[in-house]
This record gives sequence, structure tokens and C-alpha cells, in this order.
Amino acid sequence: MTKKSRWSFNFSTASLVLIPAAVGINYIGKFFAGALKLPLWLDSIGTVLASMLAGPVIGALSGAINNIIYGLTADPISLVYAITSVAIGITVGILAYKGWMDSWPKALFSGIIVALVSAVVSTPLNIKFWGGQTGNFWGDSVFAFLIANKYPVLIASFVDEILVDIPDKIATILVSYAIFRGLPNKLTLVYKNESEIEKL
Repeated sequence: MTKKSRWSFNFSTASLVLIPAAVGINYIGKFFAGALKLPLWLDSIGTVLASMLAGPVIGALSGAINNIIYGLTADPISLVYAITSVAIGITVGILAYKGWMDSWPKALFSGIIVALVSAVVSTPLNIKFWGGQTGNFWGDSVFAFLIANKYPVLIASFVDEILVDIPDKIATILVSYAIFRGLPNKLTLVYKNESEIEKL
């Protein structure tokens, strides 16, 4: 059987089954964080797992679909950040391919990289749609402090975003990595045997 590229849109049955599972994990994590008013979002665990297992395309789709569903059912703000979820899925898929998801130290470093990517993508969206705020109480408190002290909106908004993104994405990557390591070999081999990431 010819192996499929993980960059392909010709999805296997296993990959299609993975998407709703990843969306469900994302949805529950985001709802849990929002209900408890945590200084985290926890809305990308499913996206990261999907990217690690099936590649960047499946991860990106899982993240975007989650944002759309959550936006339509719980919080319309979530719709805007589907593009951020796509960026996270692609970034994690590339990092996993490059070997940055095969040890705890590498996973920790990958969390920082994903946080930076997320902040860079989200900051312009925050400025355009919400005046620079993230909607997270903890980050927005810092934003208000910086604005009150005459810092530019771009800097205040980026600091607001990155202060939440760093702990959130590190926690997300580490939790996802722990789950991935705990999965049965038979399950992970399904994705390894049916897909092959083409070299960039």
C-alpha cells in the first residue's frame, strides 16, 4: 500500500476519526478553563495530539473546527481565533516531524515556540477586534496596567497575549506529550504506518 503524506488532504479513516476526538478534547479543555477562570485557555490539547499523531493538516483542521463549534455554541470570540489554531496545528506538526516531541526537555522547548507563534498570530487579531485585549482576565489586567502607563497598544497587547500563551502552551504541550506517551503502541503505529511526512 502506498503511504500517504501527512500534508495530503486525502484523509484516511483513522485520521477522520481523530478529528472529532481532538475537537472534543479542545472543547472540554476550553470550557473547563473558562468556567474556573483559569489564567490559561487549555483549548489546544486535542489539536496538539492530532498533529503529533496524524500530522499538521489534521491538527490544523481539528483546531479550526473546534474554534468554529465553540464560537457558535459558547463564545463567539472563539471564531476569530480559528487562524491561530491552524498555526498551532501546523507548528506542532512540523516540530513533531523534526523530532522536537520525543523527550520532556524538547517538549518543553516546543511549548515556548508554539506560544510565540500563537502570540504573533493572535496579537493583530486582538488589536483589530478587541482593542488589544485577549478576553483573559489575567492577561487583560496587565494590558490595562501597560496602557495606563502609556505603553503602545501593540506592545501592551503582545505582552497580554504572551503572558497567557507561555504557561498555557507549555502546559498544553506537556499534557499532550504525556498522553501521547501513554497511548498504546498499536494506536500510534496506525498513524505511522499509513502516513509519511514529506521533507520540507
